[in-house]
Amino acid sequence: MLTLPNVISFLRLLGVPLFLYLFLVARADVAAIVVLAVGGTSDWVDGWIARRLRQVSRLGELLDPLADRLYILATLVAFTAREVVPWQFTAALLAREVLLLGSLAVLRRHGYGPPPVHYVGKTATFLLLAAFPVLLLAAAVPATTPVAGAIGWGLAWWGLVLYWVAGALYVIQARQLVRAVRGQGVAA
Repeated sequence: MLTLPNVISFLRLLGVPLFLYLFLVARADVAAIVVLAVGGTSDWVDGWIARRLRQVSRLGELLDPLADRLYILATLVAFTAREVVPWQFTAALLAREVLLLGSLAVLRRHGYGPPPVHYVGKTATFLLLAAFPVLLLAAAVPATTPVAGAIGWGLAWWGLVLYWVAGALYVIQARQLVRAVRGQGVAA
């Protein structure tokens, strides 16, 4: 349980309230950018270390996506509150989360846990976690806005599209599992 990748994931979870404090309360945008960048980078690091050291665990498989989602949701809410991103962008990402929560509820009802993370979902998460500190840089340092804004929004829009593609793949997986369970019930 206390493997290096799991410790990194726990630290990533602690970074979420730290980011929210720095960004919303202290208004320390540069420090918030650093926390976001470290949180996004460590997302890749914990998985790489887990595979490299053969420390992949079920806890890690649950913690990593939890930390990703909390970073994304906390960042979206904070960015929307401070008008770094428009509410429509946040609504589009949150709608996907609601869809997946419904899909997860159906899976649980049929005795399944969350589906394994798909590479499209990992790519979407990477793009979003890369976009957020760049968007914050564009908002916090006006001289960087032309370049950082373009890069940040490019990453964000690609992340949003792939996030929905991954969501559709997860719903398809869930649907196939439920159909297989129902088919077994009819055959019995």
